[in-house]
Amino acid sequence: MPFSRRIALLAGAAALAGLARPALAQTPAIRIGTLENGTVTWEIETIRRRGLDTANGFRLQPMILAGNPATQVAMQGAEVDTIVSDWLWVAQQRARGTGFRFLPYSTAVGGVMVPAQSPVRVLADLRGKKIGIAGGPVDKSWLILRAWSREKLGEDLADVTQQVFGAPPMILNAAETGEVDAAINFWHFQARMQARGMREIISVETAAGDLGLDPSTPLLGYVLRDDWIAANPALAAGLARASRAAKDLLAQDDAAWDELRPIMQAGDEAEFQALKAGWRAGIPAPGPVDAANAQRMFATMAELGGDELTGGLSALPEGLFWWPE
Repeated sequence: MPFSRRIALLAGAAALAGLARPALAQTPAIRIGTLENGTVTWEIETIRRRGLDTANGFRLQPMILAGNPATQVAMQGAEVDTIVSDWLWVAQQRARGTGFRFLPYSTAVGGVMVPAQSPVRVLADLRGKKIGIAGGPVDKSWLILRAWSREKLGEDLADVTQQVFGAPPMILNAAETGEVDAAINFWHFQARMQARGMREIISVETAAGDLGLDPSTPLLGYVLRDDWIAANPALAAGLARASRAAKDLLAQDDAAWDELRPIMQAGDEAEFQALKAGWRAGIPAPGPVDAANAQRMFATMAELGGDELTGGLSALPEGLFWWPE
């Protein structure tokens, strides 16, 4: 190739590269408030590493915050465009006029775990025993299990057991040291417990199904604002598509999980596999949330959780759940 031709090609490539950099910088960003070590990070990193955001017309920009309350404050203050939270919080905010809406993210829930050698085989065996519960007295898993106990056993677990409430790591430790006889923990801590030899006597999913509720109802979702969706319909739809693409990838591709392993804080291979299986089990079916099913679940939890859980809501507000058309 003549020297002049090579120079022309190099100049053209440089010009294209120069154009590409500003184009990427001009791609609109979606700011997501998240925790440094939260499980939501696994989806966020998959979206970014695999270019699922830019393929859908945006750059996903994580903003690391110090805890779930901080993410909620950032969302309320419009410092971020989205966070992941449960639909009950979103419902309370929407009822107060925020215009928040919910895009499904995960159905993952836990269950009741006991040590491998425990004589406890079924929930009724916990009468008179001590249960450790992450999330507080109005934890949604705890409320569904209480409702199951009332309907199936004729007694409220809260009345026939002693409860210890605490942060998930504390409940994990209490279960391992025998300080409590059983534990109800967040799904990823439950996965760690299972990897360490503990066993589940009943899942929240099973309890919900027995109560006539739909256990496939996503409890966690991306929080978006009505006005942001209206102003950025393509970005909102792009986020939904990117999230779905990441889920489809992580559902099938073990290599994608190998990329995430350094940020998953798995203590060993068993924990890594348990966390992967637990996350995959929480992938919701594509499509909008069934508002009627969510309302039935809300009513079941509200009966036991009262105003402390519902914030005074008697029903889920209209327009709570969003899905791109």
